[in-house]
Amino acid sequence: MDNPRGRILSLIPGEGGLRVTVLVQDIPACPRCAAGKGCGAGIFATSGQEREIEVAVPDGLRPEVDDRVELSLAPDNLLRAAFIVYGLPMIGAIAGAAIAYAAALGDQGAAVLALLGLGGGLLLSRWRLRRAACLRRFTPRIERLC
Repeated sequence: MDNPRGRILSLIPGEGGLRVTVLVQDIPACPRCAAGKGCGAGIFATSGQEREIEVAVPDGLRPEVDDRVELSLAPDNLLRAAFIVYGLPMIGAIAGAAIAYAAALGDQGAAVLALLGLGGGLLLSRWRLRRAACLRRFTPRIERLC
């Protein structure tokens, strides 16, 4: 998957360092997706639209307005985000079903507890993602000037 590219619209100085607003074209990021044979990750994407995102600037890089940039998100951050978004609800559902199995509640009880566990996992993941430290970790950064 290719890193997205965009154009810097504005510079935002702040306490945590320089940040920029980047205009990114929302298009399929890999040749398989462009051919309609991808993994399905972009099925809900609005292809062809532009969006503005706030991006962190690494130390030593001096971007200017209208510079073209390549953006990235660290691979370990992608894995953490996937775990929070998908893993926590799945763990909740499995834990609910396991508790129902251990308590011999039958199929209906397992289904109800699995759904309750799924809901609990969803609430936990939403709470985790709303924390400021978590959001800063998952903010894209400029990889390089183009």
